[in-house]
Amino acid sequence: MRDNASAGGRTGDGATEVLLVVAPDPELDAEAAERPVRRLRSEIAALDVDSVRAAPAGSAPAGAKGADPVTAGAIVVALGASGGVLTALVDTLRDWLARSAARHRVTVTIEGDTIELEHASDTERRHLIDAYVRRHSGG
Repeated sequence: MRDNASAGGRTGDGATEVLLVVAPDPELDAEAAERPVRRLRSEIAALDVDSVRAAPAGSAPAGAKGADPVTAGAIVVALGASGGVLTALVDTLRDWLARSAARHRVTVTIEGDTIELEHASDTERRHLIDAYVRRHSGG
């Protein structure tokens, strides 16, 4: 297992690790906040990713608020060295956020580059996501 400082980067075999930190809607209690995070993790596992696992405690990016909800929603996704899955992962995150009436936020970190996805207009979100994906997919 890699240490917390290296989550969200390249692995020794050339795969990319993506650190996802889900900040559930602050209006939800702990149990109600955990359910949508479990559903999201299942949706991600159904993609063509190498692995999906809970991130070790302390993996939250600098500036994240609140240890317990952030730690509970921290997920490390390993994408194969062949690439191409990042777009599907980000589309899954975007769709998950759009389906929910709750005010969840997802922070995506790859090699120290972080984007926060939350409630924005579809156009704003699409422009931000497209630029982020281009930076990390060689496009």
